[in-house]
Amino acid sequence: MAYSGGLDTSVILAWLLDQGYEVVAFMANVGQEEDFDAAKEKALKIGACKFVCVDCREDFVKDILFPAVQVNAVYEDVYLLGTSLARPVIAKAQIDVAKQEGCFAVSHGCTGKGNDQIRFELSFYALKPDVKCITPWRMPEFFERFAGRKDLLDYAAQKGIPVAQTKAKPWSTDENQAHISYEAGILEDPDTTPPKDMWKLIVDPMDAPDQPQDLTIDFERGLPVKLTYTDNKTSKEVSVTKPLDVFLAASNLARANGVGRIDIVEDRYINLKSRGCYEQAPLTVLRKAHVDLEGLTLDKEVRQLRDSFVTPNYSRLIYNGSYFTPECEYIRSMIQPSQNSVNGTVRVRLYKGNVIILGRSTKTEKLYDPTESSMDELTGFLPTDTTGFIAIQAIRIKKYGESKKTKGEELTL
Repeated sequence: MAYSGGLDTSVILAWLLDQGYEVVAFMANVGQEEDFDAAKEKALKIGACKFVCVDCREDFVKDILFPAVQVNAVYEDVYLLGTSLARPVIAKAQIDVAKQEGCFAVSHGCTGKGNDQIRFELSFYALKPDVKCITPWRMPEFFERFAGRKDLLDYAAQKGIPVAQTKAKPWSTDENQAHISYEAGILEDPDTTPPKDMWKLIVDPMDAPDQPQDLTIDFERGLPVKLTYTDNKTSKEVSVTKPLDVFLAASNLARANGVGRIDIVEDRYINLKSRGCYEQAPLTVLRKAHVDLEGLTLDKEVRQLRDSFVTPNYSRLIYNGSYFTPECEYIRSMIQPSQNSVNGTVRVRLYKGNVIILGRSTKTEKLYDPTESSMDELTGFLPTDTTGFIAIQAIRIKKYGESKKTKGEELTL
């Protein structure tokens, strides 16, 4: 069973035991701020026969998060897919543990109205087609007993299960090293402003330091390979190169400077709209730097094809839980070829919730030539060459205008 240590999965663990199941509690370390020893103690105290925690942080960054940066993954123009991106690595680790422990079934605590049930179960069936999924939130004997958060909290109290969630703060959270999400409770009213004490990871932009934080990110083939910054407190230069260290450094700097909070109403795959609040600090910084560098190093036509086909389809497939599918495998194969020229350095400033690009450079890619683009130099092509270019482009447009005139129609704004 996928066990988070929170309200839902703690209650579900106890309920599964009441049904007579023997349960192995599984937890994936995907960078969430969690007391794993306490989670283990709690799961075993509730009655799990075993607790297994798998450290997925390195794989999460290298195999999932950095490719998402390469493709500029985003859902509905705002959400950087923090929860969605974690699901494939968690599902794979869970199935691996299920195989090791000889389990006939896997279980999760996803609700019947959310996306995660789809993401997990489609992944489970791809990774182990004969596995059985036990889904309490879709079983009448469970959801009729636990109609809402109050019933869960009451049951937890009866069973002596300690939970962090309270009736005063009934929102649900999901955290990993890419982000944290907040949903449900008072947030279900889309016009309710989140209370200041809800936000956990990112400093309120109003409270962020008055001194900006500058950093430099180096990319090779679209991957962040080095992050350098000067510590504003010690004035010492810090440089990191390992994938996980680069990601965590970007995260810590962005969080401290109020970068990465969003509050949206999104369209779930299950065809319901939902309101979610997210803190997505590291992806906000890395994605913006990567997009900026592509402007300098990526071919125009390759970029347009990637942006019109690869990015939106990859983002949709990730959001919909279709990572382990033939179509996603096909789309993933298109990411790297578009990134071979994305090599260079981006200088970034973080300031009170803003990510400001200070400059970008490359030593290997020559798509940008300042003399060709200069308004002050006659190089690259003659101004008269543009006359023929415009004339050719205008052939079709003139015919369009003539057809409108023939029909007695006028072009309007």
